[in-house]
Amino acid sequence: MDFSRLQTASKVTDEWKYPQGAPNRTGMLQVDSGPDHTLYWEEYGAPDGEPVMFLHGGPGGACAPVMSRFFDPKRYRVILFDQRGCGKSAPTVASHGPAVALQKNDTDHLVADINRLRDALGITGRMHVFGGSWGSTLALVYAIRHPEHVASLILRGIFLGTREDLLYMYQGNAAVFDKTPYALSEPGAYVTYPDEWKAFVEVIPPEKRGDMMGAYKAIFDGRPTAEADKQAQLRAALAWSVWEGAISNMIPEQGDPGKFGEADFALCFAQIEAHFFARDLFLEPDYIARNVDKIAGLPIHIVHGRFDQVCPLTQASRLVEALAGVGVKPETYVLTNAGHSAMEGQTVIALTAIMDGLGKI
Repeated sequence: MDFSRLQTASKVTDEWKYPQGAPNRTGMLQVDSGPDHTLYWEEYGAPDGEPVMFLHGGPGGACAPVMSRFFDPKRYRVILFDQRGCGKSAPTVASHGPAVALQKNDTDHLVADINRLRDALGITGRMHVFGGSWGSTLALVYAIRHPEHVASLILRGIFLGTREDLLYMYQGNAAVFDKTPYALSEPGAYVTYPDEWKAFVEVIPPEKRGDMMGAYKAIFDGRPTAEADKQAQLRAALAWSVWEGAISNMIPEQGDPGKFGEADFALCFAQIEAHFFARDLFLEPDYIARNVDKIAGLPIHIVHGRFDQVCPLTQASRLVEALAGVGVKPETYVLTNAGHSAMEGQTVIALTAIMDGLGKI
């Protein structure tokens, strides 16, 4: 049989409109002390262009130069930066451990960091705020608290971070997995990715699978000194990271977890996510839905993959419904035939088209 014409991945290939450019400049900005949190940032595009603040996902992810390609380099001044504790920012979980890197690492501090960065870079007027996944959460919270600084919100893969959203991704049928691994007993991403789910679940002993996030966090909260314990903690971080990386793409690339399979990235990504998720993203229940009136005057653009299993489409539906409750419709609401990742072809096309079509600041 000839299967050569079957699609083997859904990641972006030649859908990019703009070439990869080099940063105009890069820098480190100290935003706190005790510990000395310092953010790594890069600037792309037109130095005097309309500013775009790019907010990466996770929490605990990082930026990469490819993220500048959504934007016309002749029009926009694009700011990429790594949030506290991850990427090239310092200290990180990998370099200094969670006891240091997770201090003062919460939503309030991340929102304040955006203002510190815009001030340091001389951004005095409104800016476009562009965020996906956790970046969409942070963008919404920032806009709710500082609408005077926002020209438009461009949001991808809406993440509201409620308990049910997290259970869908991390709990699923784990509690009964040892007896009935293929039981569709609860909603969850495992339904679409059973092999990847097996690898994630089996890190945790059966008697602890009633609370997968809690069990993983207990491993991350340990302070291992023996090499075997350090390796067990790394194995858990890699399992957490690779699980999310795999289900981020509608068609995962088999055998290639990319950055999600790198030890330093996984340690930062998994432990920061577990830190935020155990504390409900450091937000009051339904914080975004209850405060959408504060962003009712802003242009809001939403792109969501119909087959997103990290942040199922219902999260975008809930946001749109909340906006409707205050008499507002998104200026753009596009559903792509894609999964979660910003690097899926149709999502790249949609986000680039939105940026090209925005009204001038």
